[in-house]
Amino acid sequence: MRTLLTTEALAAFCEQAAKAPYVTVDTEFLRERTYYSKLCLVQLAYPGDGKTDAVLVDPLVEGIDLAPLYDLFRDEGVVKVFHAARQDLEIFAIEGDVIPSPLFDTQVAAMVCGFGEQVGYETLVRKVARASVDKSSRFTDWSRRPLSDAQKSYALADVTHLRTIYEHLSAELQKSGRTPWVEEELDVLRDPATYRVEPRDAYLRLKTRNPSPRYLAIARELAAFREDYAQTHNVPRTRVFKDDALLELVANKPKDINELGKARLLLREARRGAIAEGILKAVADGLAVDRDGLPTPPKQKSRDQINGALADLLRVLLKAKAEQAGVAQKLIATASDLDDIAAGARTGDWVKGWRGEVFGTDALRLCNGQIALACKGQDVRIVPL
Repeated sequence: MRTLLTTEALAAFCEQAAKAPYVTVDTEFLRERTYYSKLCLVQLAYPGDGKTDAVLVDPLVEGIDLAPLYDLFRDEGVVKVFHAARQDLEIFAIEGDVIPSPLFDTQVAAMVCGFGEQVGYETLVRKVARASVDKSSRFTDWSRRPLSDAQKSYALADVTHLRTIYEHLSAELQKSGRTPWVEEELDVLRDPATYRVEPRDAYLRLKTRNPSPRYLAIARELAAFREDYAQTHNVPRTRVFKDDALLELVANKPKDINELGKARLLLREARRGAIAEGILKAVADGLAVDRDGLPTPPKQKSRDQINGALADLLRVLLKAKAEQAGVAQKLIATASDLDDIAAGARTGDWVKGWRGEVFGTDALRLCNGQIALACKGQDVRIVPL
């Protein structure tokens, strides 16, 4: 196995990879102590003779420049193959300002090809490549050098078996005509906005049942401060303060250091200095927001709005249609989607594109009383009315 330690060696490999129809890619990184992932290793492979077609790239070597890799990522003539690509793509979007294109995600493709929901790489290696993955180096500090032979072998296996998996899934998609389904799913991964976290929108991730606009205004300011501080100092947002501490601050609205010191859930480091000042300013800013600037509370679905019997029928329909199509249910519609439909929603991703063909159109027909469901043996059938 080869580890590329210079820009020149990386450029030479990428020049050869650019002649191939595809290249498989994976990364090893750390994120426990930072806001942004620390890239520790890049694994690359393309179809070849098995000797020079798979390498490890060490981005921690002083002086190495990943520009040749990013140029390869921009090469439209080479498909870039990942498994569960989102975190890998986030790293490259932030560090290299590039999202590999064309893109293929074997996890998404496997869900379309009937391998179940969120299918793992090891499962695909076992079922498709007829091989096994050594798990001994799964939990390791990839930032430490030198890497052991076991670590290198483990890392390289993430891209060598991926070649077999990609070729199998790609052929299956071509045979079934479902390549456009995967392309539709990859639109989110291709969108640069997927990897940007705007501090002013960070409060939308909070789980709170308080719909008060003033409450949400304070939560918005505190979440924005935390996100901005975490990004600027490259620390996990939980190191600034956790969600439960944030919600406690929203409820108590501390106005000075003494009141802030009474917070039960706040970390010691957040009770003084720049974080404490930022918290007090955020609370004050939230209290000062005028009526026109208050956030609009999200619409809550009342259980009374949901037709429970219809929701149950929709779940039966989804299960039946997913099994008939050989596609993971979760990829078609979520439990929340079904509740929305049963509460009267008639628009959503579930009715668009291939999802509409597989499930959405019949879901609307069921809601409109145009079809019924019948069971014969193990089969659930649609009966026109």
